[in-house]
Amino acid sequence: MAFDGLSSKLQNIFKNLRNKGKLSEKDVKDVMREIKLALLEADVNFTVVKDFIKKTTERAVGSEVLESLTPAQQVIKIVNEELTSLMGGTVSKIEFGSQNPSVILLAGLQGAGKTTMAGKLANYLRKQYGKTPLLVACDVYRPAAVKQLQVVGEKLDVPVFERGQEDPIETSRLAIEYAKRNLMDLVIVDTAGRLHIDENMMDEIAKIKETVKPAEILLVVDAMTGQDAVNVAKSFHEKLELTGVILTKLDGDTRGGAALSVKAVTGKPIKFSGIGEKLTEIEPFHPDRMASRILGMGDMLTLIEKAEQAFNEKKAQELVGKIKKDEFTLEDFLEQFEQMKSMGSMRDILGMMPGMDSSKLDDVEIDEKATARMTAIIKSMTKQERLKPDIINASRRKRIARGSGTSIQEVNKLLNQFDSTRKLMKQFTGGKKGKKRGKFRLPFGKF
Repeated sequence: MAFDGLSSKLQNIFKNLRNKGKLSEKDVKDVMREIKLALLEADVNFTVVKDFIKKTTERAVGSEVLESLTPAQQVIKIVNEELTSLMGGTVSKIEFGSQNPSVILLAGLQGAGKTTMAGKLANYLRKQYGKTPLLVACDVYRPAAVKQLQVVGEKLDVPVFERGQEDPIETSRLAIEYAKRNLMDLVIVDTAGRLHIDENMMDEIAKIKETVKPAEILLVVDAMTGQDAVNVAKSFHEKLELTGVILTKLDGDTRGGAALSVKAVTGKPIKFSGIGEKLTEIEPFHPDRMASRILGMGDMLTLIEKAEQAFNEKKAQELVGKIKKDEFTLEDFLEQFEQMKSMGSMRDILGMMPGMDSSKLDDVEIDEKATARMTAIIKSMTKQERLKPDIINASRRKRIARGSGTSIQEVNKLLNQFDSTRKLMKQFTGGKKGKKRGKFRLPFGKF
């Protein structure tokens, strides 16, 4: 996960700082030196690091910190605030402008993930803002680029406007006309990846910009490119006047330098981040939440938002009724686990917990395939077996194991987990006589 190395180093630095108690000016400067090294090792741009350390040190050696009863906490608070400011301060919303349809132009290097991001963005804006999007294939140079965008569009049920290898500038113009005729209010233009030193290609995207007059010009940056992203962002901004940045592959094993450098260099906000390979894995970039995650303070707000998106309150209430009536089935059990899975990997969820050093999760065995095995086992059962697990005898267990490609022991383990979960849930929802009812939060609802 992004920032794992930096996060671990900073958490160790602050742990040592807390152990010191009263701090001297020398203590603070020593800590800032360590933070400087940690940022440079994370591939943050040198000039950005230099300015960050200067600002942070000036604040941290002030009398309100050194004379405070909790100087270590004050220093951490200042670092958190400056990190947040470095990445943009507050979340920056997408702009649609006054033109109809609204146009978003995506730019970036080859391999940054523009085509996939175009689909993710279309899907996100359709769901969150009720937009009717059109994807436009203007990458006529990369083999199968048009086909890739069409595949993405088909998966999301978003139309794609393409003219094969025809002139991308004319294609972009015709796409706007097509969107107007078909009452589409959002056009996302996927352009060819280009080197920032390639003048001809840079001139081409500048002409596309003049043609479509976009409300947003977003630079798609691979978070794993590190400090080189600074030069890329600078060149694109000088040519196109960017309005924002999208970071992709933030879920990868990256040092995070791009995220901490690009805003300071371009002056333009990071608007979205790609957090996985799925076409639903995109989220607005929150500088304050990312700073908190880097410093090991967790990101409970994002975790709560993910839970709210994944879990349906009405279904949760229906589930309560089933549990009280002792009608909770293996189908219900499976549905809850699938909803949990939609929140992301267990490693990502744990990484949002306050105090969790995400780099230490590498040493923890998290069986991400357990849900897949459980799904296979339940789907290998008959409808009657899922509704009435008590009828699953030895011969049925053997058949289920064979059908799901698992062992009888794994089938037994699942049935035992289901039985324990059912009893526990019934207990906390007041289903058992004599038990005191209370509120109990399960991963899929509140009771």
